[in-house]
Amino acid sequence: MNSKLYLFPIVILSVLASCKPTDSNNVIELNPKMHTFSNYEKVRTKHLMWDVNVDFKHKNITGTATWTFENKAKSKYIIFDTYDLTIKKIKVNNKEVQYFQTPEIEDYGSGLSIPITEKDTVVTIEYNTGQQATALQWLAAPQTAGKVLPYLFTQCESIHARSLLPCQDVPANRITYNAIVGVPKGMLAVMSAKNPQTKNPEGLYEFSMEIPVPTYLIALAVGDIEYKAIDARSGVYSEPSMLDKAAAELSDIPKMMQAAEELGGPYRWGNYDVLIAPPSFPIGGMENPRLTFATPTIIAGDKSLVSLIAHEMAHSWSGNLVTNATWDDLWLNEGFTTYFERRIMEKITDKSYVDMLWELGYQDMQADLSAMGMDSADTRLKVNLNKRHPGDAFSNIPYEKGAIFVRLLEETMGRERFDPWLNAYFTKHALIPTTTEDCLAFMDKELFKGDTAIKQKIQVNRWVYEPGLPENCPRSNPTRFVAVDNARQAFETNGNTISINAKQWSTHEWLQFIRKLSHPLDLAKMDALDKTFQFTVSKNSEIADEWYKLCIASNYDIAYPAMEQFLMQVGRKKFLEPLYGELIKTPKGKEMANEIFAKAKPNYHPQTADKIAKMLK
Repeated sequence: MNSKLYLFPIVILSVLASCKPTDSNNVIELNPKMHTFSNYEKVRTKHLMWDVNVDFKHKNITGTATWTFENKAKSKYIIFDTYDLTIKKIKVNNKEVQYFQTPEIEDYGSGLSIPITEKDTVVTIEYNTGQQATALQWLAAPQTAGKVLPYLFTQCESIHARSLLPCQDVPANRITYNAIVGVPKGMLAVMSAKNPQTKNPEGLYEFSMEIPVPTYLIALAVGDIEYKAIDARSGVYSEPSMLDKAAAELSDIPKMMQAAEELGGPYRWGNYDVLIAPPSFPIGGMENPRLTFATPTIIAGDKSLVSLIAHEMAHSWSGNLVTNATWDDLWLNEGFTTYFERRIMEKITDKSYVDMLWELGYQDMQADLSAMGMDSADTRLKVNLNKRHPGDAFSNIPYEKGAIFVRLLEETMGRERFDPWLNAYFTKHALIPTTTEDCLAFMDKELFKGDTAIKQKIQVNRWVYEPGLPENCPRSNPTRFVAVDNARQAFETNGNTISINAKQWSTHEWLQFIRKLSHPLDLAKMDALDKTFQFTVSKNSEIADEWYKLCIASNYDIAYPAMEQFLMQVGRKKFLEPLYGELIKTPKGKEMANEIFAKAKPNYHPQTADKIAKMLK
């Protein structure tokens, strides 16, 4: 943690060269709780008109952000968050005005203060993005799947939208938007909005998002992108070289949507499409409304990894519709969504399949609990990010511990009582910034209905506000893992002979098998497994990543060239961080990690590269 994150002084505004001296009373303070310079509680942005051009030559976005706002507090200034943006000109109600920016604070950027009157309602900011924009990744053609045209995509969660455009970058404020985006001819642009399905010969695209969303859900992708429909309201965008394969892999989206609507209520967003991003996409998926951005690592050829799409689809209710008011409340987004994902997958597969997802998630959570320590405050569901970057909230705790808590509610209350409550929660909190306390109050009133005995039995406060894992934590015992564990034990105790009947095993059974093997494993056994199952050259990213971690622990260096290629080609943090983490445990491994990172860094998203660089220091 950079020490600057703990210091949040009041910053006297610096004056741009073109401006007159600033009003001495015009002081901006970084809100350490909400991670924003903006005064959104006094002056609230309501609608964005974004008119920009995407310049691949100079790797920037340039144009205007025109904000319509409400000034109920009669403030003299509207304040925006910015990060590495060059401000060129600002007009308020079509009249050019002076403006002021704070000095930059690392990871948070600058506050942009604009004078307004009580009658003003519109501000237009002419600007361009910078080379350090944390929301943007610019890819040269050789870095894409098709290697034909360059590519741009954005990733704005949690507070990176401020590097895409000046905005009030807090989840508690929701805005609608329209956009006009100019791109080079021959490219398609798509956003988290109503999208085109064919390329415009002039490279000019218009978008609209009429449902209010927080700024972290603004998203843009530009490249050699094509569309293929799955049904009347869903389809896939990707580079042409993988379009058919992606559409086949995701053909169960209509079944997922039917299951999701049965639990959450009607889908409100119109179309549900998925963009399969280039390999460098830093996370598994991002729930951008109407257009999930997803990593290509889920395209395994057997639909074994599509639960990630169920997760992002579930965000259409939990997260996009009912959004955490602060990043302290992240578990409201991710815990409810992970639970919702498992319910969707149970509907389209069966309980034996979903039990495997629950167990592997439990293992991931336990790994983070062990790394953090059971007494760590960050193992609580409701965390405290005051004077800390909101990115610190992201671990398996809000996802898996949050999901298990919701599951405990369901199992204790019964689905006949729990499911209507969940539906009502999404309906009554729709488009309203929601805190943990809001959720728990609704739980007390509408689920427990004043029954304090049930609340005490569940240990609600302990789950939410205390560290560690309560003893009433439910855990799945997957029947399909019994055969896996028996096969693993037989292999480890009976020499190097392999008699494993794994023809019907899914990805999840293989993950259980590899995870539970001895670390390190005898090299002769490693060799026997590799020759039989070809793990080193596996095209399944989940299996490959688990295998490479075992290879590092066992010093099975035969796999290192393939592992290096994996680290060079894949940008997903879920895979990269554990592999680099294993490598740096030894001096030799750390040297190898630094050598690989030096070559791979240009392929990584800025957020990923920054995280790995800090690990390697």
